Amino acid sequence: MLGGRKRARRYGLGPERRLTQSAVFVRLLQQGKRRSIGGYTFYLAWREDGPPRLGILVTRKHSARAVERNRLKRRIREAFRLEQESLGGLDVLVRPPYGVKPSLQMTLQLRELFSRLNR
Repeated sequence: MLGGRKRARRYGLGPERRLTQSAVFVRLLQQGKRRSIGGYTFYLAWREDGPPRLGILVTRKHSARAVERNRLKRRIREAFRLEQESLGGLDVLVRPPYGVKPSLQMTLQLRELFSRLNR
């Protein structure tokens, strides 16, 4: 801690970088810009300042097993964590395609897609 304040971690995914409120999810789903790239659906909203924030939509349609759904979410978070510096003040909600399997290839593909979002 510096001067009594916590220093923001550059590559972390603390609470300031996550979308957790259902009202924000609904706002992004209804009013956000929708982009479908590589089978993934992204709902986007730009803000003036602040770090990029991530929300993830993974349901039982993606996999009946919670273990598989959690692996999908971990891969999405890791790709976002590695690409967040290039996103600026962006709120992004990600829905992966149904039937996708969590893998290193998925993480690499998502990193490429995240880097293309701000263009």
